[in-house]
Amino acid sequence: MRTLAVGKVELRLVQKGDQFYGLVNGKIEVKGDEPDEVWRLLMDGRGPANPRYFGFDGAKNHFLHYYPNGFHSEGFSERGYKERASSNLKLAVPVEAAAGGTGFAELVLAAFRATDLLHPVEKSRTQEVLRGPNADAFIQAAARFTLDDNPRQALRNMERALYKHDAAKWTIATYLPFMWRPDRHMFLKPEATKDFAERTKQAFKEIYEPALELSVYASLLNLVKKTRVEIADLQPRDNIDIQSFIWVVSGAYDGEKPRP
Repeated sequence: MRTLAVGKVELRLVQKGDQFYGLVNGKIEVKGDEPDEVWRLLMDGRGPANPRYFGFDGAKNHFLHYYPNGFHSEGFSERGYKERASSNLKLAVPVEAAAGGTGFAELVLAAFRATDLLHPVEKSRTQEVLRGPNADAFIQAAARFTLDDNPRQALRNMERALYKHDAAKWTIATYLPFMWRPDRHMFLKPEATKDFAERTKQAFKEIYEPALELSVYASLLNLVKKTRVEIADLQPRDNIDIQSFIWVVSGAYDGEKPRP
C-alpha cells in the first residue's frame, strides 16, 4: 500500500484482512485499524531500525548528561544570549512595523550578528542582502511569514530577495521569525536537525530539502511539536529551549564536560 526507503531501511504499510501493519525491513513494528494512523506511528519511530536511533528517552539522557539541571539551571548557557537577541530585535524592529515598513536593515543586521547561530559565510551573505536593494523586501517578507500572513507567498518573497546573493538558505530564512516569535517559529539548522530527527526516528530527515518549501517548514514544526510533548517533563519554555535541545542532542557537545 505504501513504501518508503530510508537508506538501508524500508518502511512498508500493508493490509491483511481488516488490519493494517507497519513493517520495518519486513518486521512488523505496529498495527491498527486505520492506515494513516499506522503509517504515522511507523514514521514516528516504533522500533530502533536505524543504528543511530536512541529515541526521545535517549535524547533526554544525552541532553541531561551535559546539563544535569536541565533548561532552568544557571549552567544552561544556550538560552541567555538567544533570549537577549530576541528581546533586542523585538524592541528595535517590532514585527508588525517590519511587515510594512522600510529602513530597518542595519537594525536587522545587528540582530543577525548578535548570535552565533549562523555560519560566518552565511552572516556575510546576509550582510550583502541587508546592504543591497532587496533589504526591505526580505525584511517585509520575513515579518509577514512570522505573522502567518500568506506564509507560502512570504516564503517565496524571501527566496526571491535572497537568491541573487546565494543566501536562500533555511538558516537565513528562519532566523528572524524565530527571533521575533520563539513561541511559534523555529530556527532551522539543517544538518543538526536532520541528525536529531534520525536519532529520534522522525520523518523530518526524509522530508527535508534545501529549497525553501513550506512543506519542509511544516515538517519542522511537527518535529518541534513532537519534541515538546516528549520532553514536557523538562519544562521547555519556548522554541529557544527546543532549538537548544536539538542542538545538544545532535552531537554539538560531544566530548565536552557537563555543565551543572
